[in-house]
Amino acid sequence: MLAATGAQLAPFLLELGALVAAMAVLARVASAIGLSPIPLYLLAGLALGDDGLVPLGFSEGFVSAGADLGVLLLLFALGLEFSGDDLRESLRRGRRAGILDLVANALPGLAAGALLGWSLQACLLLAGVTYVSSSGIVAKLLEDLDRIGNRETPVVLGLLVFEDLAMAALLPLAAILVAGQTLGAALVTIAVALLVAAGAVLAALHLGGPLSRRLAHTSDEAVLLSVLGLVLLVGGLAEQAQVSAAVGAFLVGLALSEPVADHARELMRPLRDLFAATFFVFFGLQIDAGALPPMALAALALWLVSGATKIATGWWAARAAGIGVRGAARAGTALVARGEFSILLANLGVAAAIEPQLAPLAAAYVLLCAISAPLLARAAEPAVDALLARGDPSARTALGPRLR
Repeated sequence: MLAATGAQLAPFLLELGALVAAMAVLARVASAIGLSPIPLYLLAGLALGDDGLVPLGFSEGFVSAGADLGVLLLLFALGLEFSGDDLRESLRRGRRAGILDLVANALPGLAAGALLGWSLQACLLLAGVTYVSSSGIVAKLLEDLDRIGNRETPVVLGLLVFEDLAMAALLPLAAILVAGQTLGAALVTIAVALLVAAGAVLAALHLGGPLSRRLAHTSDEAVLLSVLGLVLLVGGLAEQAQVSAAVGAFLVGLALSEPVADHARELMRPLRDLFAATFFVFFGLQIDAGALPPMALAALALWLVSGATKIATGWWAARAAGIGVRGAARAGTALVARGEFSILLANLGVAAAIEPQLAPLAAAYVLLCAISAPLLARAAEPAVDALLARGDPSARTALGPRLR
């Protein structure tokens, strides 16, 4: 019995050690060159997957569980940085931006599918792939670039929450669409998901004070276990109700108030960093490297068009909220990343055998978006400054705070 247990434990420890050591090296390289580690994690996952340059045969179940936990902790940490009033104001002001985001960024996918001669079902799935940004990647990006406290961040957050709540309706609809079920079944599933999402938002906005008082404690261990257990339970319940687990985790963070929010932020940071890195590596592991080259040109064209529409959406939303041009540029570029929901929608099409080219196109497209987003976000401010200086060297001084 002990020998069998040891035989099972050794590969797991070797696998875990190799993964963490690789991420440590990449984090050091990223820090040395002043770059977000996200692109390096993604490329590492691509290289270490079954069809990569150095396949290591990672256990999919192990890495997948770590990746899911990473998304939850990223969104929980983001929620800790905002109050219920912040979210309420963002959603109230951001309705038009959310609708514009849906229309402007779903259209490129819909048009691309039509140009490729795909079925209506495949076109609609590709529209979803190009519409929704990756909450996990955007949250990590804001953290890496120290932009959590920026004026444009609530605008970005409002769009992400709008997208995630929209996915509560779109995912059941997409699943029923590819399965060929009735419209009535789709409407019932969507209604339940939206009711649960609305209830969760109201609970987070109104029950945060009593919840925070119950979780507060002088023991680090008690607070860590209480908060982590709550995040996992709420995330699991959200998934059961066809609402994103990430939305559930975000709402838990939003509900917590001081001083327990500060305590939880300090205690959860190491776990968040570890499992967030795991999420990005696993994202790369999921992509079949051999299927990417044939779809590279189509993915590049789709990335160029939908990247421009996503930047324009974020820019317009930020400017409508009274934020300067530099903040608007930061908001738009941060939203370029697509990720977990896009892959999930593509997988629905694969499972239903709707369109064989959908998965490799989505994978190549998402990889381009995920790698380019940190680079574009870092370059946003210098690019705006360079354009202003080219037109009028005194423009930055003249505009002053309106640039921010």
